[in-house]
Amino acid sequence: MLFAADEGDINTIIGGIAPDWGPFGNLGNEAKVMIEVVMAVAILLCLGIAIWGAAKQRIGATALRDTFSAEQGKGLIIAGLTGVFIIGSLGTLFTIVYGMAV
Repeated sequence: MLFAADEGDINTIIGGIAPDWGPFGNLGNEAKVMIEVVMAVAILLCLGIAIWGAAKQRIGATALRDTFSAEQGKGLIIAGLTGVFIIGSLGTLFTIVYGMAV
């Protein structure tokens, strides 16, 4: 029998949004924590925008029969999820750009 959570600990899970520091590995510990907190807040903000857009789309499409509100909701969902993707991949993008420059 193979257990999915056989190895690792909680830091593996909650450290998921922390970038792989790569070329920025010599930053101070306080700077790393600050960057991780800013990234986490930005991801939560983007997820909040996506949830707000989903609610706006649902209310506009069904309760109010307002197609404009439903389209705005769709745009907010796309913007929020795109923001989550971009913020989540910033560490990888910086490492790639730095590697190409060297």
